[in-house]
This record gives sequence, structure tokens and C-alpha cells, in this order.
Amino acid sequence: MATSRTFDLLLAGGTVVNHDGIGLADIGIAAGRIVAIGDLDRARAAQVLDVRGLHVLPGLIDTQVHFREPGATHKEDLETGSRAAVMGGVTAVFEMPNTRPATTDAAALADKVARARRRMHCDFAFFVGATRENVEALPALERAEGAAGVKVFMGSSTGDLLVDDEAALRRILSAISRRASFHAEDEARLKARARLREPGNPASHPVWRDAEAALIATRRLVAAARASGRPVHVLHVSTAEEMAFLAEHKDVASVEVTPQHLTLAAPEAYAELGTRAQMNPPIRDARHREALWQALAGGVVDVLGSDHAPHTLEEKAAAYPASPSGMPGVQTLLPVMLDHVHAGRLSLERLVDLTSHGPQRLFGIARKGRLAVGWDADLAVVDLGARRTIEDGWIASRAGWTPFAGRTVTGWPVGTLLRGHVAMWEGEIQGPARGEPVRFWSALPPENGK
Repeated sequence: MATSRTFDLLLAGGTVVNHDGIGLADIGIAAGRIVAIGDLDRARAAQVLDVRGLHVLPGLIDTQVHFREPGATHKEDLETGSRAAVMGGVTAVFEMPNTRPATTDAAALADKVARARRRMHCDFAFFVGATRENVEALPALERAEGAAGVKVFMGSSTGDLLVDDEAALRRILSAISRRASFHAEDEARLKARARLREPGNPASHPVWRDAEAALIATRRLVAAARASGRPVHVLHVSTAEEMAFLAEHKDVASVEVTPQHLTLAAPEAYAELGTRAQMNPPIRDARHREALWQALAGGVVDVLGSDHAPHTLEEKAAAYPASPSGMPGVQTLLPVMLDHVHAGRLSLERLVDLTSHGPQRLFGIARKGRLAVGWDADLAVVDLGARRTIEDGWIASRAGWTPFAGRTVTGWPVGTLLRGHVAMWEGEIQGPARGEPVRFWSALPPENGK
């Protein structure tokens, strides 16, 4: 039914992808929220965006990024990382705690929130790193403003962020109430196999950090989750064996995969990219990649995360294993996955579920992750037919490179809207940074008494 309402912004003529399926609809926005979806051709608006021929998706929520601030801003900071995010259709990010200093107490969390507010181009939340020493503080920390929840590193990390025994895992899980996120690799096995690293040969990275190291840690994590009665989220699952195991434990464990593990494979990635393909857990062979796709098709996978972990090219040029692990990814998440949609590997609806609906469900995000009346007007406008070649020069991250450089994809982000404001349009950042903390149903603060 047509309406004569007046909006701040009207997206006219696009193909909307939401809970109602895929279909032509206009979207009316007022005061930063979606207030109408449907036939709005009689409506008036202060601004109209003609999006005929384009698809309108919920803004992506990337629940695993490393923006390196404070402590390593020579390769990324909150402003540059968020600039890369909105260039790729991402409207909210969850940032990891392994900065310097690590985000393990209230002061460090508040400092990040203060640095990010109205300086980041997307909305944000920050994980709190769990340690053996801060367990008693975690219940308050996970409910603080801007907290995404608790993150635990079970495999090689820095300082006291490493938690590698089941007793400590149970203490952490028993103390908290929100879903915690885990990097699951077995530290003892990594130490025992470190001799298998071949100097100058990054292709030995998945030999060292093998599938068994991941499976051992994931089994230990699920046992701790059952013992404590708390749900867990397993980040960047990379092996066939983990997927088979996790499929039997979906009542306590949710699953993330990355575009890198779905797209790249050993040994070709290491031959082509060298240390630029080095990440933890590693890029593995095609058998594991196929298993990830099967798990995605079967519904075992809950979300996609980029694990955006930038390093400079100079740092990456160090001879393996002195080279750091990690690669940029937040800006390429959407175009790489849209290309998989184009190739028929997953549907557009499934992609939206993995990048918007799924994160909203798992983490209890308030008013984000859906194109629905009453929800934040966070949108990604995409051209499914656009054919583009990803280039380093397009990358807004301070690192300035991508492992997908030279890859031609079909499907491209045209625009990004954050709470009704155009943050990016046709490759250009628009307007001032407007980032604010993501809000969660489990920790809603009072809003001026409303």
C-alpha cells in the first residue's frame, strides 16, 4: 500500500533482502531507524536514493577484527580500520583484545570506547580478554558499555591472554553469562611441533599448526562448556575434523568461518602469496576447504567473520617463521562472498544470515542485523552484476594490501548506510565519522529514562 508519510531518507526501487525474502520495496528512514518498508512512491523525503537495479542488504556485522589500537597503530587504528569496514558494506565490528595494553580491565575497555566514539565510521564493540587473573571481574566487564563479551585465546598469543588448561576455562565460563568467543588451538601441541617449521617456507605453517592441534582444543572447549553450562563460540574453524565434531554439539557451540578459509587453499596460496597467506589457524588444503563449504551448506556454520588482522608489507616480508600471522579482510569480506554467491556456492539469503542475522542472534545485538521496522537503518547496497578486480589501491586499511589483490569478482558494495546516514557511496567515504557502541539485549543501559 502506498503511503504519503515524510521521511528523512528514502531508498527507492531497490530489491530488499530480509526476513520476508527477496523482493522490490522502498525503505523509509527517520531518526536513524527504519520506519517503513513497502510501496512508498507517494512518500516525501528530505533525501531520496534511487537504488533501482541494486540489492539492499542489512549492514554486515563483522564479529572478529583486529584494529591494533592502542599499541600498533603503524599498521592500523580504529579510524582506518573502520574506514575499510564501511568501504566493504560493514556497519558494525567486534574488535579483539590483543592490543597493547590488552583489553583486560575496565580502564582499558573504557579507553577504547572513548577512542572509538565518533571517530570510527562504523559502530563498534570490544571484546574483553579473559586471563587467569581477571576472572572475578569478567561478569561486570562483559556488561560494560561497548563490551562485545569475553574472548579467550587457547593457542599461542601474547602475555597473559593465553588460557590453555581446562580448569581455567571452566572457571571463566562459570563466571560469565554471555556467549564467549574462543581461538581454539592446543598450545602444548604447538610447542611440541614447533621444530616442524621450515625456515623460509611458509607452506610449513599448516604442518606445524596441524588439524589435530585445532581438534584437541575444540574438544577441550566443548567439554568445558558442558561442564559449566555455558554456550561457546568457536572462531575461524578451519578443519574437516572440527566441523564433524561441532555438528554433534550445536546445543553448546556456535561456529564461525572466514572468507579466507573458504577461498584460499594450500599449497597454492603459499606458492602464490608466501607469508601473506600466513594466518592462525592456517590456510589448509582443499579437503578442509570443501568440508567448510559442506558445513556451511548444512547449517553447521553460524556466522562469517573476517579475522581482519593487518600487518605491514615490511613486516610480512620477514623470512618465515619470523613473519607475523594475519591478513587484512574486513573490506573484502562482502565482495569475496558475493562472488561465491554469483558462483552458486551459497544463496544471497544465506550470506545475509551469516553476516547479519546470525551475529544478531548469537550475541543478542539490539536493533541491528535486520531490515525491519524499528531497527537501526544500517544498510549495505550492492550491485550483484558489477564485475570488479580487487586491487591493493582500493584497500583503506593502513596496511594497504589484501591477499585477494588481482582477483576478479562479481558483486560489489555500492553504498553503506549507518543509522540512516550515508557512510560510503560509490567508493567514497561520506560525511563525518558517526560510530557509537553497539547495544546488547543482555546489557541495555537506560536511554535518558525512555
